[in-house]
Amino acid sequence: MRYKLTMKHFSLALVIAAGPAWAEEPVIERVTATRTAPETYRFDVTILHPETGWDHYADGWRVLDMDGNELGIRVLAHPHENEQPFTRSLGGVKIPNGTTQVQVQARDLPAGWNTGTTIVQLR
Repeated sequence: MRYKLTMKHFSLALVIAAGPAWAEEPVIERVTATRTAPETYRFDVTILHPETGWDHYADGWRVLDMDGNELGIRVLAHPHENEQPFTRSLGGVKIPNGTTQVQVQARDLPAGWNTGTTIVQLR
């Protein structure tokens, strides 16, 4: 039996082949939270992500309280394909007094926010 490949079949094959590359989320390797003033912290976040350029790169991370409310966001304006892993900081994050832990969540283009978060203990 002879098969005739159509553009539909070819496109489907490309999507299947590219799927795993697009599925890799940014990995938060390390988070350092430093208290800089009462109820104010600086976060240094190290991310590892298989970036391919402007079409697929880690484009941000955010600090959330344990209820999922955003406390601060760090937008990453360009790919870091030649700098892996990389660390970026965000200062001036207001954390309510008495808070003992927060979450950090990474984001990439084109997939969006990671499904999971990294829990950070505050001192």
